Amino acid sequence: MKKREFIKYSGLAAGALIAAGCTGSAGAGPAVKTQPRRKGSGVLKLTYWPYELQLRHVFTVATNSRTTTPVVLTTIEYDGVTGYGEASMPPYLGESHESVLNFLSKVDLGQFSDPFLMEDILAYIDGIMPGNHAAKASVDIALHDLVGKLIGQPWFRIWGLDPQKAPVTSFTIGIDTADVVREKTLEASAFRQLKIKLGRDNDREMVETVRSVTDVPVFVDVNQGWKDRNYALEMAHFLAENKALFIEQPMPKEQVDDIAWLTERSPLPIIADEALQTVSDLLPMKGIYSGINIKLMKCGGMDAAYKMITMARQMDMKILIGCMTETSCAVTAAAQLSPLVDWADLDGNLLISNDVYEGMIVTDGKIVLPDRPGIGIIEKKS
Repeated sequence: MKKREFIKYSGLAAGALIAAGCTGSAGAGPAVKTQPRRKGSGVLKLTYWPYELQLRHVFTVATNSRTTTPVVLTTIEYDGVTGYGEASMPPYLGESHESVLNFLSKVDLGQFSDPFLMEDILAYIDGIMPGNHAAKASVDIALHDLVGKLIGQPWFRIWGLDPQKAPVTSFTIGIDTADVVREKTLEASAFRQLKIKLGRDNDREMVETVRSVTDVPVFVDVNQGWKDRNYALEMAHFLAENKALFIEQPMPKEQVDDIAWLTERSPLPIIADEALQTVSDLLPMKGIYSGINIKLMKCGGMDAAYKMITMARQMDMKILIGCMTETSCAVTAAAQLSPLVDWADLDGNLLISNDVYEGMIVTDGKIVLPDRPGIGIIEKKS
């Protein structure tokens, strides 16, 4: 969705991204002190290559299990400065190494000589082909990282956000046997919030096993695994008794009437995930869900995510910011937005064994944003 369409739908000019010369918003701290804008003499150069993430444990959800996730890593270089980006492709998104590489091969950033024209550049990227949101996110993230570095500030500060308002992040407990779930929960003792994957035939056992080990707040992600609304409502009450915070995508996204019925009766908020991808999907969510899960790989990047947050707040919806299995690049990019949301599920980089970047860290369960320009990542030393 382009800026003028977003403003028409949300009624908020403030929802549009302001890339340079920004000041802090009211109550968010002092105005940003930026470096003088660099007058580069070059053009934007995009580079990309495939990579395979190795998961620390078998990752099982309601619909599949996997031990790896394909990603494509990107860079955009301008006047000797490099921005980093990433596309992550879990199975349900329908993207792959092949599709992302094909999309990126069509991108010609050489036509642009000013990276600060972000609205024009991202509109061009969005118009190349429909869909391909993870591929588009890889360019969006790299462009944000580049521009932040040229300004000399991290994006949370460019947006006027207080990093102290970043929430705790959950850690994900995948579907498994009781012994393995108990072991994973003990390993996650440093976290103050857990996400439990549900949607198979051991839902109650999963929750009871976690609760036998810890009493920290939890929420559940069903990944469309429940088909019967009466069972879903029964589980909602069971989860409320076990001090759950909310339920993410309990039923297939096509069962709109059943989900609305559940949301009206549930003691817990019902959060849309697979049912929501881009800004244009958001308006129909009102009255169907209590809130939304925004992921950069679903919506197309930081620009779209910022607009979705602004629009969702006008719709009085709760907001969870999440991630796929990703390196610290995409996770830290999403974390720049975390002071704006109710909950965060940004543990994708913690689930892998071959991260190539360093970025946000988790201290006592809380997101700590790096005070470095751009999205705040650095390459790991070999």
